[in-house]
Amino acid sequence: MASVEKDPVTGRYTTGHEWDGIRELNTPLPRWWILVFWVCVIWSIGYWILMPTWPLLNGYTPGILGYSSRGDLEGEIAAQKTERAVWLNRIESLPAAAVEADPELLTYARAGGRIAFEENCAPCHGIGGVGAFGYPTLADDEWLWGGTIDEIEQTVKFGVRNSNPNTHLSEMPKFGVDGILTPEQIEQVADYVLTVADRAPVASLPGAAIFAENCAVCHGEAGEGNKEIGAPALSNQIWLYASKLGNQTPEIRDAEIRATVIAQVTRPRHGAMPAWSERLGPGTIRMLAVYVHTLGGGR
Repeated sequence: MASVEKDPVTGRYTTGHEWDGIRELNTPLPRWWILVFWVCVIWSIGYWILMPTWPLLNGYTPGILGYSSRGDLEGEIAAQKTERAVWLNRIESLPAAAVEADPELLTYARAGGRIAFEENCAPCHGIGGVGAFGYPTLADDEWLWGGTIDEIEQTVKFGVRNSNPNTHLSEMPKFGVDGILTPEQIEQVADYVLTVADRAPVASLPGAAIFAENCAVCHGEAGEGNKEIGAPALSNQIWLYASKLGNQTPEIRDAEIRATVIAQVTRPRHGAMPAWSERLGPGTIRMLAVYVHTLGGGR
């Protein structure tokens, strides 16, 4: 039988239970704790009656008050849509350039465009349009498909290389994979392109003639690019697929860029962009165009 004893240290009686020589003290909970516990029990019963609580097979008990956090959220969203509709209707009714010319609309469009950009575009183009490896910077003056506000809006609407019938389409030939150029010719044209990028093309290089025959039709005779077909300018130091090497030496940087050019000529990489008109409303599209155009690089 359990032996109830008085603990000599604490002066409390034990419960008679013992484990490994350790006796359990009979220490009841404080009265205030018991009172709080029963208050909580009574409160929970009232909560079960008043609020939606118990799950059922096809729903839940709605409660006497009929409260719904989802209903509150839907009401708030509806109220916000009503409030925003006044602005969005004005923005949708005007050309993008006119929205930029109106200080009040410009402020609203930039704020709304920034939110839409961070939710939809920043994962690829970075916060503020700073760009990333394989994704163009939107805050500079280099635009594959044109940097006017109307051209930006067109690109946002229909995207690049997707299934939308109005999307921007372009494709660079696989000069190496398809055997159009030999590996030696590809290296020669890459060396010439590097001089074009330095704005000091060396016409005496073997790659100059190869460039004129195969590349100038899209990229321009001076490597200035062609926004009509999305051909990037080569007469600058902007490389979409060259890694950012930070403080590496110029030699390492130049070798990496040369290897990138050779790889692109051999087997080109082609980026893609969704047609945002299939996901976002016209007002949001226009605000996005205004925001991107005012990042600092719009033309």
